[in-house]
Amino acid sequence: MTARLRAVPWHALDGIQGLLDAPLREILDGAAAERVLDKFLRAHRGFSADERSVSAESLFGVGLWRRRLRAHLPDATPLQLLDVLVTVLGERPRPGLPPLAPTPTDWRDLHSIPDWIAEHVLRAYGEDASKFAETINVPGPVCLRARGPRDELKAKLAAHGIETRDGRRSPHALIVTSPQRPNLYGLPPAEFLGTYEVQDEGSQLLSLFVGAQPGEDVLELCAGAGGKSLHLAAIVGPRGRVHACDIDLPRLERLRTRASQANARVLIQGREPPAGLRVPRVFIDAPCSELGSLRRGPDLRWRLKPELVAESARTQHELITRGLKHVAPGGTLTYATCTITHEENEGLIARIRSEHPTLTVERTLKVDPHVDDTDGFRAFVLKR
Repeated sequence: MTARLRAVPWHALDGIQGLLDAPLREILDGAAAERVLDKFLRAHRGFSADERSVSAESLFGVGLWRRRLRAHLPDATPLQLLDVLVTVLGERPRPGLPPLAPTPTDWRDLHSIPDWIAEHVLRAYGEDASKFAETINVPGPVCLRARGPRDELKAKLAAHGIETRDGRRSPHALIVTSPQRPNLYGLPPAEFLGTYEVQDEGSQLLSLFVGAQPGEDVLELCAGAGGKSLHLAAIVGPRGRVHACDIDLPRLERLRTRASQANARVLIQGREPPAGLRVPRVFIDAPCSELGSLRRGPDLRWRLKPELVAESARTQHELITRGLKHVAPGGTLTYATCTITHEENEGLIARIRSEHPTLTVERTLKVDPHVDDTDGFRAFVLKR
């Protein structure tokens, strides 16, 4: 992270730093940094490329590193926090700063982790808590899911100057390794349309973990816009079907469009599946506290609330209970989250098993940012 921040064109702050005071205050008061940045750049369309870049790094950087920056200067104003960011992490000393405290030794301060999240991280990782915290401060890699032979896609991308490597665990994953993030959406449609999806490798593993076989039907209760739905449709093939449900109907409509473009057999079922539907595989990629995907949103950790864990667990319990009604005899229900909390994973599964004594945990999956270079996922396959 420090190396990346050293490369930021911080010199461009000299003419615009005062303009950043208001957006920084918005972010520190709880506004989403991405939205604040978008509004700010729209209001300053005449910025140079360096000024746009330094604006983004300033807003995201202070949004993410606020605890670390305040450890160096406890009573700092928003603009002083920015100067601390540039001085300490960007290694470009800014004039006029008061003396700064030394580098903190507490890993929560060092890696800028809220206390309530740190408690869950400690429970999940123990001595490796600081490794997890350090990893989620670095942006995750761009990962693609090849929809055809992976080597063919890899060669085609290389011909357009985009270098990739094979994923560690998913047979369909390609990790973009080019120094600059490429414009994947600018590739020639005639050559690349339908050849890949942008999808985290851990997310790809979840679709594979369901264990669906060619020709089977799968019910996905939280399909959203359908990244995993399309993957599942590719797995079950033209003789199988994915029944997609979600309470967010506009996202389901986006899935309908994506499925049509991908020629994928996805049936949009709306908020609820038909009452009599029984399938061999039910998949629930449940809404959760998202602590496994914190590196995808630099300031997300500071916008989440501690009560979200308990609220999510209640929703997840309802989803599993409902999903079990649609499992055919001998079938399985796969439950997954992109969080690391005990309450939303092992603890919840233990509660479900106590309520349904005939259920067994057939398989479990655990992937972590600091181990697998993916988002953090947990998954459980339940079978009667």
